Amino acid sequence: MVVSTGVLQLGFELGPETLPLLLIVAGLGLSIAEAMAPGAHFAVLGVALLAAGIVGLLLGPLAGPLVLAVLVLVFGGLALVGYRRFDLYGDAGAGQTTDSDSLRGRTGRVTERVTPQSGAVKLDRGGFNPNYAARSIDGEIPVGAEVLVVDPGGGNVLTVTPMEELEDDIDAELARGRARMEAEAEESADADAATEDEPERA
Repeated sequence: MVVSTGVLQLGFELGPETLPLLLIVAGLGLSIAEAMAPGAHFAVLGVALLAAGIVGLLLGPLAGPLVLAVLVLVFGGLALVGYRRFDLYGDAGAGQTTDSDSLRGRTGRVTERVTPQSGAVKLDRGGFNPNYAARSIDGEIPVGAEVLVVDPGGGNVLTVTPMEELEDDIDAELARGRARMEAEAEESADADAATEDEPERA
């Protein structure tokens, strides 16, 4: 059955068999738009329409509107899962920072010696461009050292501190905690020994 369209008004007749071709054209259009403006805005829908159109062409007369709609949903779901699984644009959006405060607490490595006046770091999961200008709180941090962002500074210049200093502070605190626990254990053992000795004296 062929349905005439009043929209085209040029004598074209559009039938159900042309739906797969329309899906392919729409999918190609969205894929081109994605190539011009990357960021996964059109990728999933473009792949879904393109794949459904191709399968619709292969199915021939069996590819009615309902079948094509199901194919679009199936391929859309697969494209979304694939996009998230393979992380085509880097870190599945986690690397895209929403504001400078999201940089606080991130770790990275020094790429150019960091001093209170100059330096550069490359952040782990730092987004499209993970390289940032950085300054130290005091002293120098050598190239290759692992650092932690303590102040994002508006996202322009980060203030960082070496991870080894933090680990030293943490180790020292853990050692103090262990010493405290051992002292408390000794005191309780002495107190238990004293209470056991008292009945013998009586």
